[in-house]
Amino acid sequence: MLDDDAVIAQSWQQPERFAVLFDRHAAYIHRYITRRAGPQAAEDLVAETFLTAFRKRRRYQHGYASARPWLYGIATHLVGQHYRDQARQHRLYQAAGPAPVSPDFSERADARVTATAIRPVLTEALAGLPPGDRDVLLLIAWEELSYEEVARALGIPLGTVRSRLYRARVRLRKALAPTGAAATYKEIVTNE
Repeated sequence: MLDDDAVIAQSWQQPERFAVLFDRHAAYIHRYITRRAGPQAAEDLVAETFLTAFRKRRRYQHGYASARPWLYGIATHLVGQHYRDQARQHRLYQAAGPAPVSPDFSERADARVTATAIRPVLTEALAGLPPGDRDVLLLIAWEELSYEEVARALGIPLGTVRSRLYRARVRLRKALAPTGAAATYKEIVTNE
């Protein structure tokens, strides 16, 4: 079985060979994007990730057997763009005036209130992290990438990965301390 590097090289002459990468890695990328951007956006962002990878396949840095970190880097960039687009759209909606109240608002609010106590705190803490720190933390905690793979995925030095991860963990520890969720924090965030 050919590694991803060889498959990408073959796809230069036989573009249909690139589908092998989709078959190997789409489930991982889908899981990551779903966690980051939600299930509604996941399908489109996964497709866009692989389309972008296909278009940029000649720029793939050869010598790595797995293209998954490269794909995570593309996906991370697209998730960031997705959030920027949502923020821009939100500003447009705000400028247009208040939206009518949705009849099922109370049902959605009840569902949120009954959620576990740590989830909202964790979500808020994650949202409060600088994007670079959050990207590093989630690639390590959720996708179980090594520090080297994260560095490669995000195009940053290994030392930057370590410092961003340290900052993210410190901020999350502080945010979760009042909830008494230290054990849950350790399992979710530090992967220990």
